[in-house]
Amino acid sequence: MSGTAIAFIASPNSLNLSHLSIRNLPSCRISSLKQLSLNHLFNRIPHGSFKRSSLKPFSPPVMEWQDCTVKMVVDVPVSVAYDCYSDREAIPRWMPFISSVKIVEDKPNLSRWSLKYKAFGRDIEFSWLSQNMEPIPNRKIHWRSLEGLPNRGAVRFIPKGPSSCSVELTISYEVPQLLIPVASALEPYLESLLRHSLKQFAMVVKSYSTDSTL
Repeated sequence: MSGTAIAFIASPNSLNLSHLSIRNLPSCRISSLKQLSLNHLFNRIPHGSFKRSSLKPFSPPVMEWQDCTVKMVVDVPVSVAYDCYSDREAIPRWMPFISSVKIVEDKPNLSRWSLKYKAFGRDIEFSWLSQNMEPIPNRKIHWRSLEGLPNRGAVRFIPKGPSSCSVELTISYEVPQLLIPVASALEPYLESLLRHSLKQFAMVVKSYSTDSTL
């Protein structure tokens, strides 16, 4: 019989590699079988003998952010437009999709927002806690959300003369999971809503101007 013959002789309770008997192995040199263990055997297996799984490590999905900017000239002095937009609890008067804004007691830079609107064949409701950043009087109001629906934005006021100014509104938001299937239609839809909101603001701010002079 040619080749290599390895006979395993084991007791019923354990496998002792020192019981290995090797026959007809003229080309093999074994220094000491008594010191050989299973760990030695596995350590002698060349690296790469086993194919590792091709699965890639898990990484969380990257959420999509969208930006929308609209602007409009309003026929009031820039200071009036700024003061009106600074009244956060009045914002639902010109933003129909915002159901309420409540300033947090003892923390005037924080406010809780609720959004309720019907769009894309479903009732949409979101809420978030917003922090107003340090404003630039008569020039800029800006904010970011701290919890809830991720968003941030700014309103900029550019004088156009003594009795008019341009109001520029920019909103950035993370597309909610619920609306990812309609993400491509969401941006133009929101732009339309914001343009309508600025038209409403242009009317509201005129009455605000009258009230402020009383």
